Amino acid sequence: MKTKAKNLKKHKVNIVTMGCSKNLVDSEVLLTQLRGNNVEATHEAHNDDANVIVINTCGFIDNAKQESIDTILRYVDAKVEGLVDKVYVTGCLSQRYKDDLEKEIPEVDSWFGTRDLPRLLKTLKADYKHELVGERLLTTHSHYAYLKISEGCDRPCSFCAIPLMRGGHISRPIEELVKEARHLAAGGTKELLLIAQDSTYYGLDLYKKRNLAELMNRLADVEGIDWIRLHYAYPTGFPLDVLDVMRERPNICNYLDIPLQHGSTEVLKLMRRGTTRQKQEELIHTIRDKVPGIAIRSTFIAGHPGEGEAEFEEMLSFAERMRFDRLGVFTYSHEDNTHAYGMEDLLTDEVKQQRADELMELQEGISAELNQQKIGQTFKVLIDKKESGYYVGRTEADSPEVDNEVLIDASTTYLRVGDFAQVTITGAAEFDLYGVVS
Repeated sequence: MKTKAKNLKKHKVNIVTMGCSKNLVDSEVLLTQLRGNNVEATHEAHNDDANVIVINTCGFIDNAKQESIDTILRYVDAKVEGLVDKVYVTGCLSQRYKDDLEKEIPEVDSWFGTRDLPRLLKTLKADYKHELVGERLLTTHSHYAYLKISEGCDRPCSFCAIPLMRGGHISRPIEELVKEARHLAAGGTKELLLIAQDSTYYGLDLYKKRNLAELMNRLADVEGIDWIRLHYAYPTGFPLDVLDVMRERPNICNYLDIPLQHGSTEVLKLMRRGTTRQKQEELIHTIRDKVPGIAIRSTFIAGHPGEGEAEFEEMLSFAERMRFDRLGVFTYSHEDNTHAYGMEDLLTDEVKQQRADELMELQEGISAELNQQKIGQTFKVLIDKKESGYYVGRTEADSPEVDNEVLIDASTTYLRVGDFAQVTITGAAEFDLYGVVS
């Protein structure tokens, strides 16, 4: 029986993805290249019939690293039991800790970095096909797709290990991105989520200027794309012409994900963010003036070295004044070889978590108030899935996985996943809206 099972598993690759949407895009590119080489490949297959496993790891913070290591060990155990033949590891954790991991987990057949795609393909008996650049098999619902506009980062943020894992900033050419957007639109994609380590830096290396506005204009011309959503816009040096494009082009969402990280000038200085609390406030006011009704999402870090009680209170006050539509909070993670690693990390994990919880409690109240104001209003909603008796969708103000959702009773309405619907809001909770189709 075992021999038969083994034969069934010959030459099939299963790609397992950890971490962020940028990793997901890398996995989709790998999947596309493998299938373009007639290699049988799947993404996170639940049926256990692959003999080769590729784990695309995350090395961002401690929890993510541990999850990646646990996944590697699980598949290594499967290899020892004879259930799989080969285990390969790629991605951020592998890039950053390859030498240590090789010693600790010798059962892994080979380790690859974040820019080792051609070598990984060769190991999997496939060639890197340039004609497939711009094509991508999606692992998400086909109606939305992440579009990675650049790789790496040149910023010196104290807490961040991304430049160690992803290298320096490299923009993708506009023509290549437009080609990929057209290909996605032809496959039924209606929403593009622009992602990068730092999207506002886009174009400086290729075009010697910040060229995000031109890219967004060109992408807005692609037929079939109804929504374009901008993520990870670094605030320092923010190109204000992006706001003009956002206001003028109807298919660019009035939505901005702008990670500010803190609300204390002293901590921002320690973080090496190149800005102050006052400059950040002025930028938020400018954004709201130029694009009325824009939904702003931000992320903060609680417990960075140098954050005393006064600095934390300053961040709370900043969040209260700014009234962000969406807010995510991370606790500070003391990362090897980062600038902040040399600073004393004096706060306990419990204190960091308490501060993060306090921020999120404040945001919960703000979100509840903003949601209550939406009752009676009608919004264009993109339907993502059907779940627990509801159709689950999103407004222009919401990105998948991280933001609010709109729930529509499925027993009284028929909707298709991937379609838009006009929905009137009838009820609101802290992070969800309830509605009926208009």
